[in-house]
Amino acid sequence: MPVFEYTALDQKGKNRSGIIDADSATDARQKLKNKSLYPTSLKEAPDHLKTSSASKSKGFNINLQGFFTRVKSSEVTIMTRQLATLVGAGLPLVTAISSLLPQTPNPAFKQTLAQIKDSIVEGNSFAKALEQYPKIFSELFINMVRAGEASGALEIVLDRLADLSEKQQQLKGRIRSALAYPIFMLFLGCAVLFVLMAYIVPNITSIFDDMGQTLPGPTLFLIAMSSFIERFWWVILLLCTIVVIVIRQLIKTEKGKYTKDRLLLTFPLTGTLAQKLAVSRFGRTLGSLIENGVSLIPALGIVKNVVGNVLIADIIDEAVEDIGKGEGLGNALSKSEIFPPISIQMIQVGEQSGELEKMLNKVADIYETEVESAILAMTSMLEPLMILTMGVLMGFVVISILLPIVEMNQLVK
Repeated sequence: MPVFEYTALDQKGKNRSGIIDADSATDARQKLKNKSLYPTSLKEAPDHLKTSSASKSKGFNINLQGFFTRVKSSEVTIMTRQLATLVGAGLPLVTAISSLLPQTPNPAFKQTLAQIKDSIVEGNSFAKALEQYPKIFSELFINMVRAGEASGALEIVLDRLADLSEKQQQLKGRIRSALAYPIFMLFLGCAVLFVLMAYIVPNITSIFDDMGQTLPGPTLFLIAMSSFIERFWWVILLLCTIVVIVIRQLIKTEKGKYTKDRLLLTFPLTGTLAQKLAVSRFGRTLGSLIENGVSLIPALGIVKNVVGNVLIADIIDEAVEDIGKGEGLGNALSKSEIFPPISIQMIQVGEQSGELEKMLNKVADIYETEVESAILAMTSMLEPLMILTMGVLMGFVVISILLPIVEMNQLVK
């Protein structure tokens, strides 16, 4: 079907532009008039817009600007909070979305919201419109919106979604800020050591060539290492790049994901941290879904894609099977060693008291706090360890250079 690019005036006299599918230019004008748009310019669209429109008609919406402008989760959170406020104030959903368009600085996100608004005007539900953009709106977001529309409490659901997103972003922000300094120091230390070994040490050790005496073992080792790095530094960088690319490709495979997630859960430094982080995500997401009217088994199906660990996702799948046979959530999860005993006990108490969602949120609060504390403790140990390591390496370089000089002074005496 042909695609036309149009510029039109709406009922308020404002300019609107976009693309529309139609059999002919006459049909396109009629479709626009049905939308209360009065075309001032209409022409057949370029090929790339035809491809985009054809993909949309098949159920996929390709946002060309999205290839160049990524929509951040923080932007979605801000939009959700503003939309909840407008809908809660009594504005119709379409009017509320229209009010947000001028306040959206990201062109890709602005276009997405405009297309969502158009989809709602055409008769689709809000959740149905969001489904066309899975890279922007998560499965959790879409299902909670669907539950909010079904229960008639969309503004409450949007508020809870904003709260959930803000808490997740705050946790990520605290983790990043805690790890930023150690990572910066690691890269800075490696860079300094590389420059020292590749450029500075060769110039200093060249004076030993004319000494005509046997050099100490540490000095010979330093000269050999420095010479290797000076000659083959590009090989080292190339190998590091290849290793990173290979690892990233392996992680994308099914077996690679299992291996990575298993190592994360069993490695001494990251095991407990990864476990607590997964449990906190599980509790927060499942609690929010149940609180907003999503039944337990469909909610667990959504949660398994949020925990970020394939092994834990398999445990959730097994729990779903057990729940289908009549077991409680706490008993189903207790068969695995991944979920800590305290979290299982709290879930069981929540099931018995009929306040499962509140207990799940409390589980999330507890383990989010423990994750933050564990990261702070880990970084507090990493910082002195990195400083000590760099000090030892620098001390070895200095001693290796000074040893021949000290021996030469003793021979002179």
